[in-house]
Amino acid sequence: MDLTDKVVLITGGKRIGQVVAHHLAARGAHLALAYRGSRAEAEESACDAKKLGRRATVIQADVSKAADCEALVKATVDTLGHLDVVINMASVYTSEPFEAMTEASWDRNLGVNLKSAFFCSHAAARVMRGNGGGRIINFADWLARSGRPNYSGFTGYYVAKAGVIALTEALALELAGSDVLVNAIAPGPILPPPDMPAEEVEQVASATPVGRWGGEQEIVKAVLALIDSDFITGETIRVDGGRHLK
Repeated sequence: MDLTDKVVLITGGKRIGQVVAHHLAARGAHLALAYRGSRAEAEESACDAKKLGRRATVIQADVSKAADCEALVKATVDTLGHLDVVINMASVYTSEPFEAMTEASWDRNLGVNLKSAFFCSHAAARVMRGNGGGRIINFADWLARSGRPNYSGFTGYYVAKAGVIALTEALALELAGSDVLVNAIAPGPILPPPDMPAEEVEQVASATPVGRWGGEQEIVKAVLALIDSDFITGETIRVDGGRHLK
């Protein structure tokens, strides 16, 4: 897919999402940027896209709610005219002891990490079918892709991201006949959390076969490759520097 004058909707546009948004705009895409609390980052990305000569809109939405996902897609089409690509990046990642988990924390993990991907895709697919096709890119996790929970305290997150992989495969089958290709990216050590101690940052790099963190550009490359392909669907691609091999 040539991105010139295509419309891309991105949920969860902080940090890595901002870099992805910049490169999509640089390739000619118009952007709809969804946010729940990170309005400043969304507006920065929109401003950046406009400087590149693209159109951009910022839309507040709680994508864990089906009604907000429907409204988000409608606002995108109403403002930018159509919708060609959805990138479901919205995610929460917090550690919580299994014994302390509650219904609310379980629902939050599945709502933001999994339910949002389904309902944004569900609403977008109707538009894309009318357009003659499109791309949906979900975000999973290298551990879920590898079938390795590995870290205790992340039960809700791991289950949700495993669900994203299953969702990607199911949607790919459902939508293939409409030329809507559905894939997922499973990041590994891409960008250290801002509060991660330097010693832990180095430990993660040492545990990665290539010996370093990947950086945001590796996610950009994967996103662009999946948009560009006219034949790949139902795949979850690890971008983890070989971390799953150890």
